[in-house]
Amino acid sequence: MGHWLYRNIVEPGKLPLLLALASFLVTFAVTRLVTRAIRAGRGPFRNVESGGVHVHHVVPGVVLTVAGGFGAVASGTHGFGSWAAAVVFGVGAGLVLDEFALILHLADVYWSEAGRKSVEVVVITAALAGLLLAGFLPFGVDGLNEDAREGRGTVAVTVVVHFLIVLTALAKGKARLAVFGLVVPFVALVGAVRLARPGSPWARRLYRGRPRALARAERRALRHDRRWSGRLRAAQDWIGGRPDDEEGR
Repeated sequence: MGHWLYRNIVEPGKLPLLLALASFLVTFAVTRLVTRAIRAGRGPFRNVESGGVHVHHVVPGVVLTVAGGFGAVASGTHGFGSWAAAVVFGVGAGLVLDEFALILHLADVYWSEAGRKSVEVVVITAALAGLLLAGFLPFGVDGLNEDAREGRGTVAVTVVVHFLIVLTALAKGKARLAVFGLVVPFVALVGAVRLARPGSPWARRLYRGRPRALARAERRALRHDRRWSGRLRAAQDWIGGRPDDEEGR
């Protein structure tokens, strides 16, 4: 186990990424515990206000993210400076993405239905960072052998084809598959070859004159949502707390 950690994390300079991911997850978990305690009126925690303005934790999060990012650029990938910068960046990113929905909607939707988006973005970010830590690289070029790496044309074609697959999955309304497909090629391919979701750019443009294809897409989307939406919402509630409009149900 120790040899694997050294070979896959420390030796290639991935320790900063590990520290950033760990601090990101810990910060998000602690932040959610604190905000849930404030919401329930328990413990010593209270909202921070200055001059009648509620100061959201995204504010110090932005400061820490910027400081950690510039610190990482300045310190390289080795040494205490890079490790400290990675921790600062992870803490800042955890605070910022915990309130991603507020930035997206420019409104305090933290405990609303729209606030679920923050939890989803945090989970996706953590999963992608974990994949990078495990050795996956964007566009899947890590799977090429030495001969292929020497052929720039092969690498270029691989990247372009992978990028087109990701764009196809995104156009079909498979955003999660497209995002994960950036680092795991076959994931995006699944979204690219399956029927598009109704309302997606692909469906609006290419299914307009194909009622059978549109009907099949609607049936498949309905089955998928019935099967997975409840489980996804339950997981989001467990991680981030239930929205106000569902409290007490």
